[in-house]
Amino acid sequence: MMKKTIAILLSFLLCLGALSGCGGTAAPSTTGSENVGEGSSAGLPANSGELVTIRVGASITPHSEILQAANKLLEEKGYTLDIVEFDDYILPNLNVESGELDANFFQHRPYLENFNEENNTHLVPVAIIHYEPFGLYPGKTTSLDALADGAQVAVPNDGTNEARALLLLESLGLITLKEGVGTTATILDIAENPKNLQITEMAAAQLARSLQDVDMAVINGNYALQAGLDLNNALATEDKESEIADTYANVLVVKEDNEKMEAIQALAEALTSPEIKEFIDKTYNGIFLPLF
Repeated sequence: MMKKTIAILLSFLLCLGALSGCGGTAAPSTTGSENVGEGSSAGLPANSGELVTIRVGASITPHSEILQAANKLLEEKGYTLDIVEFDDYILPNLNVESGELDANFFQHRPYLENFNEENNTHLVPVAIIHYEPFGLYPGKTTSLDALADGAQVAVPNDGTNEARALLLLESLGLITLKEGVGTTATILDIAENPKNLQITEMAAAQLARSLQDVDMAVINGNYALQAGLDLNNALATEDKESEIADTYANVLVVKEDNEKMEAIQALAEALTSPEIKEFIDKTYNGIFLPLF
């Protein structure tokens, strides 16, 4: 009887040991894909069997149109774009920083650098896409020769674009800026204003709509095209062959550390493809210039 009891106890202890050993071996963990932007699936591999969505913020013209053309190329690689259109320059950057967007496409590098500095954001360019020349467009006054003393000239009110507009006015001899201010110039840096022009700062998106109320306005290329203005009819434009083109190249932007994601690399590759170069050339007829 004693031997039988001992045998039962030994068997019970062995079972406890076996159960304890199984409990200490964790099963392999499985986690969902890591999305860059809320509501997107840009973290999924392209071979997952479904189209991976990349959520991108863009100005309506030409950026959204260029992205739509690139979407056809991306679908062949397993991706699709969810393009969110904006008519301002603030929200698309804040939304990339917060993760609501995976990327944006609307701005040039000086604006991006200035935005990061002023807003403590961590955004970086991934690819250089194209250049949009600024133009001086007629409003109530239809020629430079007819520009009267005290005339009102509107310029963008955001830092880098205001400087760019003032540099264009300086190149026409309408004003002189303080030496060395360059791309940081504001209306406070106007050293000479022989015609006593009223330089009026406005939101970039409002400039084209305000032409009837001012004598002239310096307007961003995308907003000019969106308003139906023709760069060829501008009173003056930036020199396409100058350093301005490289400095103010429009770039694809993401949050820092997301540059090497497969989805972002696929988007950058599509936007700098021969097909997109041809699309920009044919669609915009020299108003916007591909830089790749």
